Order: sequence, then C-alpha cells, then structure tokens
Amino acid sequence: MIGPHQHPDVTLDCIAMGRSLPAWDRDDYASIRPVLAQSVDRLARAGADFFVCPCNTAHLALEEPGTELVLPGLHIADVVADRAVRDGRQVVGVLGTKLTMDGPIYRRALADRGLDCVVPLPDQREHIDRIIYEELVNGVISEASRDECRQVIEGLAKQGCDVVAMACTEIPLLITEDISSLPLLDSTRLLGVAALDIAIGRQSMPSWRGGPSTET
Repeated sequence: MIGPHQHPDVTLDCIAMGRSLPAWDRDDYASIRPVLAQSVDRLARAGADFFVCPCNTAHLALEEPGTELVLPGLHIADVVADRAVRDGRQVVGVLGTKLTMDGPIYRRALADRGLDCVVPLPDQREHIDRIIYEELVNGVISEASRDECRQVIEGLAKQGCDVVAMACTEIPLLITEDISSLPLLDSTRLLGVAALDIAIGRQSMPSWRGGPSTET
C-alpha cells in the first residue's frame, strides 16, 4: 500500500473515561465536549493533521455546540453511512450503547443519505447496553449474550434491515459474520480504513470540526 513495514504516523491520546462518566450518567454532553476537545488539542500539538474518535457514543458530545475543534475529524456515523450507500443498502439496523441507539447521530447520518435507520426494541436496547458496560468492556465474552445479540439481529432482519451497523467499539468482540443473519458494518474498522485513505492521500482531508455533521 505504502511500502513494506510502512504506515502513516499515528498519535494516540486517551483521557480516562472516569473524568467524564458522571456527566454521561446525567446526559450532560456539554460538559464532556471540553474533555474531548482537550484530546484534540493534544493531538494538534503533537503534529496530527486530523483526528478520529472510535467511540460512537462520544460523538454525541462532539456534536454539542461550541468552539470549533482545532483539528478536522472524521465523523464515524458518516463513514458508516457512506459505506452502507456504497454497498447498496437501504435499511440499517444500529447496535451500540443505549445512548447511541437512542441518539440522533446515526438517524441523521443515514437519513441524509436516503437510508432508513432501525434500532432494537426498548428492552433489547437495555440488554445490549448492559452487555457492553458490564461484560464487554471488562473482557467478558458470554455465549448467552452472543446468542441474545444473534436473536436481536434476527429481529432486525424481520423489520426489513439489510445490514447491521456495529456502532460500538466492543460489539465486534461478540458479534461476527459467522453468527449474524445480516451483513455487518464494523464502525471501528471502517473508521480505521477511512483514516488510512486520508493519511496516504487517497481521500481528501475531512472538514468536520465538531457540531452536527452536515457532510454527505
């Protein structure tokens, strides 16, 4: 791609979630945005040209009104929605944290491209959220939870979905193509590929700097 043993420079900044968890618990996204902006500031000072945030839920805070972020970034829901369009999908089921499934970021990104968005039933959303926070983030992979997610995907298929977006970093640890009745869009992997395409000049630089994304 760019030569043996070569890859673009990568700089990582990760602020402990404990700093913002109380704000997440009270849906105070405005208080979380400055914490995420601090990470972007650090990346800029380290010489980064653009940023990516693999946490889907964090985009709820990144979309809060505020000063433009100092670096342009890729919006993860835009990346996933663009891939769904390229694959010829029409109805996308979204799995993630309850905040992501209930929130506007995927609904808007998909609607902007003429695609429908479907999420699991309310009790299923609660169960998936529990699996993510109580099991997956702690490295627990449960066959019972895998079977539960398989049934959720089967339900999305019955609602007309032709693909499922795994809109959470940890969900691919549990759900794989071989156990899913629908094709899968791995948001983290798609974001990584999109970032590489930009870094090697295959795609143009992003322009999003926080706030609701308007790119299509």
